[in-house]
Order: sequence, then C-alpha cells, then structure tokens
Amino acid sequence: MGMNLILSTHNVTLTKAIEDHLISRIEKLEHLHRFAVNTRVTLEHDKTKAPASQFSCSMRLSVRGPDLFAEDHESDLFAAIDLVSKKLEQQIRKRHNKHKERKQSAPARSKRLRQETEI
Repeated sequence: MGMNLILSTHNVTLTKAIEDHLISRIEKLEHLHRFAVNTRVTLEHDKTKAPASQFSCSMRLSVRGPDLFAEDHESDLFAAIDLVSKKLEQQIRKRHNKHKERKQSAPARSKRLRQETEI
C-alpha cells in the first residue's frame, strides 16, 4: 500500500478479518485517488449507544486540496467500514467531476466568446 494508514481503535478488538476488510476498502479508494497521501481511520464501539449504532467508523483522507472526511454508525463494524468508504468514494468522484468540468468549460467559454465576437 503506497498510502500511509493511521489506525486507532476504541473498545474494538482488531481482528485480521477487520483489518483485511479495511485495507481492501482503502486500497480501492487509493486506486480512485492517486494523490491520496494518508488515511486516518478510527474504529469505535460504544456500548452506551443504541444497538443499531454502537459501532462507528470514521475516515479522513489526506489528498491534494482539502481533506475528505466521512463517518458512519452501524450495528456492525463491517457495515460501518463499507458505508464510510462508499461515502468517500462519492466525494472523490464528485471532486474529480468538478475538476473535469472546470478543465473543459474554460476552453468552451473562450470558444463561445470568439464566436460571439465574430458575429
């Protein structure tokens, strides 16, 4: 993994299954965003919360530009990890699309201006 992973857990026993699951999700994100530098992940189990939201996962992805951040609370840690990585995936795609639009719209604008001035 080219990216740095900073992982902290609270009341969670980090099993090989959880770790593998997390790493596979992060590698997918890394594949989508090649400028990702590091990921901070916090996995938490809070027994005082309702069973449906006892497990939480939060991820902060350091990339070029503002950090991307997502978190989620579920009854299951694997589900929380999945949902957080999905949220980040959407943020990455949204940012890429915005960037692409900006790149494409500048030449289009100048072309339009040229055409309008020729008329």
